[in-house]
Amino acid sequence: MKARRRLAVLAGHRGDAESAAALARDGDPSVRAAALGALARSGAMDTGMLVGALSDPDPLVRIRASKLSGMTAQRATEGDAVERPPSDLLEALTGATCDSEPEVAESAAWALGEWGDACPPAAGAALRAMASGHTDPLCREAAVAALGAARVVGAVPVLLAALKDKVAVRRRAVIALSAFDDPRVEGAMRSCLGDRDWQVRQAAEDLLDQPEAP
Repeated sequence: MKARRRLAVLAGHRGDAESAAALARDGDPSVRAAALGALARSGAMDTGMLVGALSDPDPLVRIRASKLSGMTAQRATEGDAVERPPSDLLEALTGATCDSEPEVAESAAWALGEWGDACPPAAGAALRAMASGHTDPLCREAAVAALGAARVVGAVPVLLAALKDKVAVRRRAVIALSAFDDPRVEGAMRSCLGDRDWQVRQAAEDLLDQPEAP
């Protein structure tokens, strides 16, 4: 297994897409995950591979596929020529926000956020539900960040509620709210000037451009 995983990594560095594609079908999930990275490195990754990997039976592969999907979004949205997002990949990522493995859901939320305004309504709804109801705080934090990054319609009430969540979620919520032109945002940020966490207070102060409350 270690030898095959090493072969997969080397295939990416050598640009050997054929070997990487073969190893992506390996019986060991760590080899499949490494092969996905090799395909991406060699420039041979396509949407169909990512969509398929997002439904892999092993969470290790699904996590890698989610993260690579986010990297795909970063490349597609660079510069002035923004590529149209593949609808099947966005649909698969939306479904992955409900994955039973929290790290898969967290990575999928991050990836959706990387697509920004291109996120479809179904993805926005999934992120809102995840931000307000997921049992894992890391997943709620990722979803809150994605709601701001994608400027999801209807996100403001969810983000306002997130200001009462755990501290890491509150920090993300302050930043995410700054993406919205909504009359409720300034008042919420002013209330954060009195938050018990200094980083929440500092974020609100920076965004409001005024000193925090004593």
